[in-house]
Amino acid sequence: MSEKIEKNKEYIIEIDGMGYQGEGVGKVDGFTIFIQGAIQGEKVKVKVIKVNKNFAFGKLVEVLEPSHYRANPLCSIYKRCGGCQLQHMSYEGQLDFKKKRVKDCLERIGKFAVEEQDKIFRDNVLEKSSEDTSVKLYNTIGMTNPYRYRNKVQLPVGRCNKKINIGFYAKSSHEIIDMESCLIQNETSDKIVKLMRDWIEKYNVEPYDEKTGRGTIKHIITRKGFATGEVMLVIVTFTENLPHKKEIVELMCKNVPGIKSIVHNINNNKTNVILGKKCVNLWGQDTIRDTIGNFKFNISPLSFFQVNPIQTEVLYNKALEYAGLSGNEVVFDAYCGTGTISLFLSQKAKKVYGVEIIDEAIKNARINAEENGVNNVEFITGKSEVVIPELISKGIKADVVVVDPPRKGCDTGLLKAIAGMAPRTVVYVSCDPATLARDLAVLRELGYMTKEVQPVDMFAQTAHVECVVKLIKVNQ
Repeated sequence: MSEKIEKNKEYIIEIDGMGYQGEGVGKVDGFTIFIQGAIQGEKVKVKVIKVNKNFAFGKLVEVLEPSHYRANPLCSIYKRCGGCQLQHMSYEGQLDFKKKRVKDCLERIGKFAVEEQDKIFRDNVLEKSSEDTSVKLYNTIGMTNPYRYRNKVQLPVGRCNKKINIGFYAKSSHEIIDMESCLIQNETSDKIVKLMRDWIEKYNVEPYDEKTGRGTIKHIITRKGFATGEVMLVIVTFTENLPHKKEIVELMCKNVPGIKSIVHNINNNKTNVILGKKCVNLWGQDTIRDTIGNFKFNISPLSFFQVNPIQTEVLYNKALEYAGLSGNEVVFDAYCGTGTISLFLSQKAKKVYGVEIIDEAIKNARINAEENGVNNVEFITGKSEVVIPELISKGIKADVVVVDPPRKGCDTGLLKAIAGMAPRTVVYVSCDPATLARDLAVLRELGYMTKEVQPVDMFAQTAHVECVVKLIKVNQ
């Protein structure tokens, strides 16, 4: 079928769908073409740039009939930078795209019957009977201001034509697109990027070259507490030594309001993992602080903390609502990270057990619990699929289980252990609709009905979407 489509030839295409990265999808004589920058409902002129056996990729040449969701990107390097995927869509269009993506995964992967709900009518929707197996899917909860929301930014550093480049990678490559300002990160990070570029050029500090394996600086990472204003700078190097440390400390302390921590991280591994395990404190504190809701959190260079604090509170409050706690329940929080969800759950639970494989995160979680005066949470280091069955074998059982797994989803053994314990409610927090739908289908076979799915826009201008899901035990 690929013979019908010719590379470098232009076609007029009706866009009848959207891919998972926000690309438009259309067909020529039944052959699928993916076009970055095209939107469902548009008629476009496309130049085919790559042809595979079953599909092709096209470059958008001209929009002949635009979608009502089409918008002009505010970022001058949007078309080259890989940091965002949806700036060519209005924010309303982005939220609609994310809801449709979740719906598609639920229907296609999970084989669920989806009943779309208008969010403004959710309080008037009657609770469905146990015979009704359809899933309620609500409108994506968006932001009042979908810009400047990131409290953490990780940027590679490189040299191109004798010029220092600091920015995001171009789409599907390791070419660094030099950036002066990013509209999804905080303004303080923009300022630090400029200062770092000036410092590197002034003292001739060589960026790391992944092709030759030579050079010093690999990445810079900024973290900012939105509620506290506290700022952390992490400089990641390939070498043990960081030259001109005194000068970088003086430069940042003089020019960056709120700077509290400057850290040198050493990563001499040739991998895509950004941070190494060794951190050297150059100046100030080891951590900075931020708040989510009523809770304060210490954030270290290596600890996980949600990058959008505004929407994180929305997400966690929804998880707490779905848990339906009265104060008498035991709760398991699998993949608990630094304990953020655990602390939210502790407000209305009798006891919470948080489980996380990363020991550094568990140490932070215990400190966070202590500093917030929370004494009904116990944090355990280990694999959730191992620790939770061990707790069950000791006679510790949960009334409610919350899972917030990485992108790959939950281990099947963990899902079986959870179902075997028969909690009344499972709350699933997901960062990937595809693995979410897969796991919900597994839980369905294990006796758990998916009742409600609430998408939350944690990463505006990008194709990512988070979901909170409520499941109940059937025939309990």
